[in-house]
Amino acid sequence: MHHLLNADLHSHSTLSDGTLEPEALARRAADNGVELWALTDHDELGGQARAAAAAQAAGIAWLGGVEISVTFAGETVHVVGLGVDAADAALQAGLARTREGRLQRAREMAEGLAKVGLKGAYEGALAYVHNPDLVARTHFARWLVDTGVCRDNGEVFRRYLVEGKPGYVPHRWAGLGETVRWIRGAGGVAVIAHPGRYKFTPTEEYALFSEFKAHGGEGVEVLTGSHGTADVTKYTQMAKEFDLAASRGSDFHGPGESRIDLGDLPDLPGGLQPVWERLQHRIRQPAPTA
Repeated sequence: MHHLLNADLHSHSTLSDGTLEPEALARRAADNGVELWALTDHDELGGQARAAAAAQAAGIAWLGGVEISVTFAGETVHVVGLGVDAADAALQAGLARTREGRLQRAREMAEGLAKVGLKGAYEGALAYVHNPDLVARTHFARWLVDTGVCRDNGEVFRRYLVEGKPGYVPHRWAGLGETVRWIRGAGGVAVIAHPGRYKFTPTEEYALFSEFKAHGGEGVEVLTGSHGTADVTKYTQMAKEFDLAASRGSDFHGPGESRIDLGDLPDLPGGLQPVWERLQHRIRQPAPTA
């Protein structure tokens, strides 16, 4: 049964806001029993060649991946692209524009924090960043925790980094349609990431799924680190209603930070088409052992 495959198709390395290098992620995935793995750094393809080589060395199958920030109904939504060609020029150009927006947003976040006495936040966040173009709220959160301003990431976001708080800065990301086109143009399948996290009304959520499908989107994460039992039930039904393939990914960022470790999600519910069935031609299999 295909849905029993231990696939983890959502994880992050130091190339975006994870704490492990791609090679360490591949080893961890293999050690945890993952059979098919994708590295999906935020708006960044720079780790894909390393991830592919590391997966080969670890003896696990691999899919190219990326997680792209999208603006929909005034909110930030994430769309995972699976099976993408990292050399695709249009995808690379679109992601470069998105990263430029991230840098400006980070400077504005630091300015907001400085106004409430937290000076040096931009430089502090950069100390946690492998790629300065991808400085994100996660990096500010790590700085605020490590400097003793907050106890944990939850307190950081409640006090400083959500709407209405000093360090919150909205950002205008790419549109849903153009993002799906980038992914499809690069040979991949577009997947709505962790839909249970978005604060949409039922009408807005239905519009998201409807437009996503109309633009050529093909999948939704049913199982992911931030989904509880009710979310799994809900998005199983949404996948069936919109004829979307189901994806499975921990959204792993690092030991001690993530709710679910690589490979530790339950099986996909029955009656769904696993997204990897649509990507068989894009999966890079490990070399056979001697």
